[in-house]
Amino acid sequence: MPHKKLEAWKKSIDFVTEIYKLTKIFPKSETFGLTQQMKRSAISIPSNIAEGCSRKSCIETIQFLYIATSSVSELETQLIIANKVDYIADEDTEIMLKSLNEIKRMLIGLIKSLKNKSPK
Repeated sequence: MPHKKLEAWKKSIDFVTEIYKLTKIFPKSETFGLTQQMKRSAISIPSNIAEGCSRKSCIETIQFLYIATSSVSELETQLIIANKVDYIADEDTEIMLKSLNEIKRMLIGLIKSLKNKSPK
């Protein structure tokens, strides 16, 4: 399955660029802290989708999609923390969390679809 055609991959790539823009306004003291963690988590989502799609079996693909889903949860937590320490406004946090939730739903849909295709 070509990852570049997947809507979840496309949306997660767009999300990474938003995280980079958002973290530019974080204090310099966070360069190697929350900023770096958020970028890593964000990058992990499309990276694991791509890696999973390059695997030979559905089971392996599903495993990488689960890892991408875990990265979504990790990033969700980091966004909430960034909001709590006043690095991100409430409105921006809500928008970002809504986008992340959409990506998560897409990943779960892909996982379900692949599970239905794989032999039991």
